[in-house]
Amino acid sequence: MSDNQPAEAKVQRLKQVSPIWIVPLVALAIGIWMFVQYLNSQGPVITIRLPNASGIEVGKTAIKSLNVKVGVVTKVQLSKDYSYITVTAQMNNDTGRMLKNDTLFWVVKPRIGKGGVSGLDTLLSGSYIEMQPGEGKKDKNHFVALDVPPVAPADAKGLRVILTSREAGKLGVGDPVLYDGFTVGRVEKVSFDINSKRANYQLFIFEPYDSLVRTSSNFILASGVQVQMGAEGFNVKIGSLESLITGGVTFTTPADEQGTPQLKQKAYYRLYDTRTAVREKMFEQHLDFVMLFSESIRGLKAGAPIEYRGIQIGTVQKVPLRLPTSQEGFTSKQIPVLVRIDLGRVYDRSDEGTLASLKANLEKEFKQGLRATLKTGNLLTGALYVGTDVYKAEKPIKLMTYDGYEVFPTKAGDLAEVQKQLTNLLNKFNKLPVEDTLNSMTATLKASEKTMATMQKTINDLDRLLKQKDTQALPGDVRASLKQIQTTLNGFGPDAAPYQNLEGALTRFEAVMTELQPVLRQINEKPNSLVFGDEKTKDPVPVGGRK
Repeated sequence: MSDNQPAEAKVQRLKQVSPIWIVPLVALAIGIWMFVQYLNSQGPVITIRLPNASGIEVGKTAIKSLNVKVGVVTKVQLSKDYSYITVTAQMNNDTGRMLKNDTLFWVVKPRIGKGGVSGLDTLLSGSYIEMQPGEGKKDKNHFVALDVPPVAPADAKGLRVILTSREAGKLGVGDPVLYDGFTVGRVEKVSFDINSKRANYQLFIFEPYDSLVRTSSNFILASGVQVQMGAEGFNVKIGSLESLITGGVTFTTPADEQGTPQLKQKAYYRLYDTRTAVREKMFEQHLDFVMLFSESIRGLKAGAPIEYRGIQIGTVQKVPLRLPTSQEGFTSKQIPVLVRIDLGRVYDRSDEGTLASLKANLEKEFKQGLRATLKTGNLLTGALYVGTDVYKAEKPIKLMTYDGYEVFPTKAGDLAEVQKQLTNLLNKFNKLPVEDTLNSMTATLKASEKTMATMQKTINDLDRLLKQKDTQALPGDVRASLKQIQTTLNGFGPDAAPYQNLEGALTRFEAVMTELQPVLRQINEKPNSLVFGDEKTKDPVPVGGRK
């Protein structure tokens, strides 16, 4: 290559970023930042199960807590079996602490219920979902909305207690809790425990009435009207107007057992059906017996009293204890009834005796004639009760058992004795010669009929006789004869001359008899005195003997 030849230039491509790319990069950065801020501003996503979607709109229906918006509904969909709907909601970023296992949701809309009227403000603003924050320890994102709002608001202060019962349906959500007739709380939750097979009723008692609840308090079902019908008769009680319509529960505290204030939340209490059931709780120590009755037990119900000369000592538990087995059939002559004798009813104080001493005393009384009988407690209803007494004429019996229970000796009741006597009387009456007697009575009646016919004929003849003129003239002749008889009788009266002459003759005769009395006495003493005289003459003396 010569020196005069020009040199070749080298071309190189320069790598240079255009300033125009700064704009999209900045926009991308801003977008990423906004997305991050959006994610940071969003809270958890939750699902709420509702029975229907009435009043729920996607993007409009808000979720509120204490009237503050904390989320919004983003999705509504049906379940697979179309039995409910699932609402998906986007919550705010500060609501995570509120979503616990005891958080509650419900739809706020106009309602008229047991607690009054609520949700009227939604008539203009539309329905929304209210959230009551929970205080549990476990987080939760799936919830089931309540059918009705909870009784107590989130900021309400008071006491929650749980009542247990063997039967469901005793109370409903919103039923009042009463104390001496005043409403002090509400039933806020009803559930059923499958394991214990018991119904649980959660009550909320508002402050300051929660101080009335004691550890010894008793909760009693307060239905509107309580009608009890037993051996004692009818017993009717009427509660408040609200309890008359919806029912409710009341609680009391024994005056002699105040206990301490209940400070524990959700403490368990037993729900009693009646006040009588509360009193029965005092008699927890008891002896079980079986009474075998030979007569009908129609009218004897569980709960009927067992009395000793009018004083209750126990209660009938089961009527009958069991039905006859296939081997026994209906040939069994006695019906078993399970009863209980309460220690607290026999003794005034529980420290006066024990179940062992009560059992020993009863066995001793059995040998001395203590027996149980069925008695009529109410003639109107036919209710029966069991009466006990000592019958000295009863023979001592051997103690026995029936299906593992000791037997309480029984005897036929008064009604059975009356029936027995009536049966015996009817049997004796059946043995009487009733047919012969009836035949004799029939013959007598026929003879009586003939006699009556004869008498009727005689009466007819007499009637014809009396209608004759001669017979009608007889009364005048009879009256004339009576007047003559009266005149004759008047002639023998005290003022009549014959009567006075007779009285004078009697007077003279009495004077003659008075004068004759000495003569008669002389004749009686010396009958010959009429011949020889009464004077005694001296014996004659011979003349020759005189000097």
